[in-house]
Amino acid sequence: MTTQALAAPAPRTGHDTVPLPRLIAAELRWIFRRPRTLAVLALLALVPIVIGVGLTLAGQDAGSGGPDDGGGAALIGAAVNNALVLPIAAMVMTLTLLLPLASAMAGADAIAGETAHGTLRGWLIAPVSRGRLLTVKAFGVATVSAVAVLAMVVTGVVTGLVINGTGSLFTLSGTTLSLWEALGRILLVAAWIVLQLWAVGAVALALSSFTEHPMLVVASVLAGSIVFTILGFLSSLSWLHPFLLTRNWTLAPAGVLQDPMATTMLGEGALRAVCYIVVGLSIAYARLITRDG
Repeated sequence: MTTQALAAPAPRTGHDTVPLPRLIAAELRWIFRRPRTLAVLALLALVPIVIGVGLTLAGQDAGSGGPDDGGGAALIGAAVNNALVLPIAAMVMTLTLLLPLASAMAGADAIAGETAHGTLRGWLIAPVSRGRLLTVKAFGVATVSAVAVLAMVVTGVVTGLVINGTGSLFTLSGTTLSLWEALGRILLVAAWIVLQLWAVGAVALALSSFTEHPMLVVASVLAGSIVFTILGFLSSLSWLHPFLLTRNWTLAPAGVLQDPMATTMLGEGALRAVCYIVVGLSIAYARLITRDG
């Protein structure tokens, strides 16, 4: 046997690693082939349809009987015969539970789910850096969140226009908008909600990196959302309110429905979400670089 045959194999270099687009494509295929992901997305897409049909059957009585607090309940009442408010009201109503559930599930499956099935170790021993691994997982979670909101926007806009027509696009101030102006406001709210869901997903990824039980991650994220909401009602803890991710989740989108638009709470919520994203992903990365499997 020659000396060359006995020589040790050449060390791996960065040129033989899997390209990032290929990793992302594989991750997205894996995510959107999961039945539970498709089931949650289908459920979210049906919410605006159910609300629109329900409001049509209930008529003007749908807006009575509740306090006008500017939150989800008030938006549902304002969505009667209003194609602009319907998709926004549907997104705000689901932001309290269903939409965070979708992001939490994606974050839990991204790391904890693969750990439970023994597939994460393959990522950790492969020629893929931990930063690239987290990038792929975070992109997958972000995609699920964006698709969930986009599905609600599409079905909400279509349902509103079919039921009420293009002449029903008016703000809470009574101003009538064109179709493109209304779509711009709806997409603004959708983008803001997607950013909030990315923050939820980042927290889920951080928790997911510490456990191999996906349901524990989902339960922790949803419990945290409920606790944050309760803390937001306690005036004695007003000093803590600016740090709560769920602060103004039901109130901020209503500012887009006014004329002129009130975007102060949207800006504060966006900044808060970015901070949660940075902290969540930093914790997840710090955990990944210290684990072996």
